[in-house]
Amino acid sequence: MRGTIGGFPGTNLTPIDIVEMTSAYGRWLLDKGAERRVVLGRDGRISGSMVSKIATQTLLAMGIDIIDLGLSTTPTVEMAVPHLNAGGGIIFTASHNPREWNALKLLNNKGEFISAQDGEDLLKIADNRDFSYSDIDNLGTYSRNNEMMDYHISAILGLPYINNSLIRKQGFKVVVDCINSTGAIAIPLLLDKLGCEYTLINEKVDGEFAHNPEPLAKNLEGLAEKVLQSKAHLGIAVDPDVDRLVFMNEDGQLFGEEYTLVAVADFILSINPGATVSNLSSTRALGDVSKKYGQSYYASAVGEVNVVEKMKEVNAVIGGEGNGGVILPDLHYGRDALAGIALMLNHLAEKQLTMSALKSEYPEYHIVKEKVNLSESIILDDILNQVRNSYLEEEINEVDGLKIDFKNGWVHLRKSNTEPIIRIIAESSSISEANKLVDMIKVYFNGKP
Repeated sequence: MRGTIGGFPGTNLTPIDIVEMTSAYGRWLLDKGAERRVVLGRDGRISGSMVSKIATQTLLAMGIDIIDLGLSTTPTVEMAVPHLNAGGGIIFTASHNPREWNALKLLNNKGEFISAQDGEDLLKIADNRDFSYSDIDNLGTYSRNNEMMDYHISAILGLPYINNSLIRKQGFKVVVDCINSTGAIAIPLLLDKLGCEYTLINEKVDGEFAHNPEPLAKNLEGLAEKVLQSKAHLGIAVDPDVDRLVFMNEDGQLFGEEYTLVAVADFILSINPGATVSNLSSTRALGDVSKKYGQSYYASAVGEVNVVEKMKEVNAVIGGEGNGGVILPDLHYGRDALAGIALMLNHLAEKQLTMSALKSEYPEYHIVKEKVNLSESIILDDILNQVRNSYLEEEINEVDGLKIDFKNGWVHLRKSNTEPIIRIIAESSSISEANKLVDMIKVYFNGKP
């Protein structure tokens, strides 16, 4: 449940909306017979403490016990839920959205995001206000837990393929853009354990994001400058809740958010061969790397829940999304930037390469993302059928919108759930070729091609 702070109930993330959604979540947990215990954590947003306190008191009023991790990360809360035998968890974060946004990320008893069906059930409860509160003798209890970040990092370092001593020998010099959130707390704890020398920028955890918090090239000029200035081996950028991860080369150029998963998968597959999964809008390079090891690659619908579902279905050893999300089943089924950092450092240590040299080992692809406004006169299904029927000789995937795989790239069309637009995403070996694929599709929205 995501929205901006302030305004009128039902339109923004107001206290009333927070109470209603939290109450619906509490009722949903109780109806499932889950443990009457919920783990909470938040990123560094200005509104985080307020939103967390409202939700906390609501759940206590329903007779549900609270274990509050305070300032934390999304993957830490995800790991804490099963470890603490909780019925569920909530992370208060709006991920990469600007400072005025916040949200409730809802977890089940496995520490995984609730499914689409669970979400629909929960919304029905909220719409009908089908919940009640406990009497004075049955209120929930509140406790704090400050140990889960250490638990999370210890679990990462305990993975059988993380060679702590090898990483320490490299003496990696790292610059980290913490985007004024909880990465400033978690990442130094990890880098200290791995013997890295590091410099933090935007490290004050106050939610006053120094730039747009989405870890894209246009937002990371400060990181590039610091990497070059300090002659670092690499730069690291995360989003405010530390589940997305982007690396920067020693030359100040981005490694590429799409290639975070590609490089980590290369490392995992060299040790533990198996299937890989990413969503339909992620780079073809993961499939190429999987093929190099003789393994199968699978594509899921867009969204972390869908990626996880497909990973379980095919028993994948690694998966994630092209936005810098790494999901390692050996740890937990959730995007985890801290795990991704450790895996990448181990990969670099074994390869004995610079970041730019490592990047050059992977197929070069470029993704272009555009959108088309949909007028009321446009009948989208008719247009999608026209596009599909024009390319029947190509590989077609309709799991999530329409994706067409060509020899020289692919194009993916997805309707937005929140805006009257359709997103057109294309990938090819060059920007110009990717743009040609987008232009080839856009003509269907401007009249018959």
